Amino acid sequence: MKYIYIVVLSFLTNTIFAQNQAAGSPQTKPIALVGATIHTAAGQVIENGVIVFDKGIITAVGGAGTAYDKTKTETIDVAGKKIYPGLISPANEIGLVEINSVRATSDVTEVGGINPHVRALIAYNTDSELIPTVRSNGILITQATPKGDIVAGMSSIMQMDGWNWEDAVLKKDDGIHLNWVGYFKREIDFTNFSATTKKNDKRDDMLRELDKTFNDAIAYAQVKNPTVTNVKMEAMRGLFDGSKILYISADYGKEIIEAAQFAKAKGVKNMVIIGGEEALLAADFLKENNIPVIVNTTHRLPNNVDDDTDIAYKLPQLLAQKGILVGLAYIGLNWRTRNLPFLAGTVAGYGMDKEDALKLITANNAKILGIDKMVGTLQVGKHATLIVSTGDVLDMRTAKVEHAFIQGKKVDLDDKQKRLYRKYAEKYGTK
Repeated sequence: MKYIYIVVLSFLTNTIFAQNQAAGSPQTKPIALVGATIHTAAGQVIENGVIVFDKGIITAVGGAGTAYDKTKTETIDVAGKKIYPGLISPANEIGLVEINSVRATSDVTEVGGINPHVRALIAYNTDSELIPTVRSNGILITQATPKGDIVAGMSSIMQMDGWNWEDAVLKKDDGIHLNWVGYFKREIDFTNFSATTKKNDKRDDMLRELDKTFNDAIAYAQVKNPTVTNVKMEAMRGLFDGSKILYISADYGKEIIEAAQFAKAKGVKNMVIIGGEEALLAADFLKENNIPVIVNTTHRLPNNVDDDTDIAYKLPQLLAQKGILVGLAYIGLNWRTRNLPFLAGTVAGYGMDKEDALKLITANNAKILGIDKMVGTLQVGKHATLIVSTGDVLDMRTAKVEHAFIQGKKVDLDDKQKRLYRKYAEKYGTK
């Protein structure tokens, strides 16, 4: 039997800890991409454009006549292609979970219901085989997000390239994630592949625990230099001075309003609704209180039998028409976030202007996450985090990312799936 264990252990070791390609190297000289159509996500589309960046920062964006020092700059001809800002995936588990069915590869949930001090940052695995497959579709920034019971912990904004989490981090501990205590809870039967909705009998007790936690945190935040550090309370301090965002996961209209009113009453400065499947029912409240919404995947069925069949596809556009800042995420199985650009493409097919749909996963997500001064649009002074695609990046039929740069570093776009394709295409002579 011991030999069987050795074989199994060897298999798991090779599978779980397989190494992918090396991280990109910092720029050594300026780079100019010329000839492409530049979608800046800042309200401008430049035909036959030029974008120049040096030391990871964009130094010029403009038309064909844009001046730059050609003798000292590496010029890459990308005529006929399209340039976009690197896409941003919020509320995601990439880098925290490798194989959902293998517990040893999942570091996304902590024991206990109230864990504001848990940091997704230090669990982020830059060697994940999933990361290259996701960035192959243009997603260069993710929000590594913990999952849990009530207060799941702190997320961090990560770049999809680096030797370790210290290299990859763009913004540490940007916010705390609260799963609002709903009236009902969903239970999934994986044996029969069915789901049921039941009344949450523990709701009152959970709300009392949450209320006490926030009251304690408020009292603790008033002490500037505590003699004894309470790591849970210390983590929540930023909610009351505006340095951290409270991300509230809630879907039903009444619960969205309840959760936001709770946070507002506790003095939380910045909050974001995540999910928001029925956010349209709370749209006036969200607009009045200037609360953004990160909408979950639009590729889903309606919540209610009397909803429009295409309500999920139209939701971002309808919320935007109400004057709400809207972002888009693919929450759930982490590897599926690679389809994020195609969600935005679907939104464009249901009424939203295509450039506005692009903003859902670039400029808008950046603004909601508080990183818009660095990324999200292609403008002078911002990070050179961008992609070059042969076709429309929002269209799965034509999207093919050929180049990617993160802070000016050229990223290797090879991945495990591409390697497997080449391997078996050679074996069966289908190249």
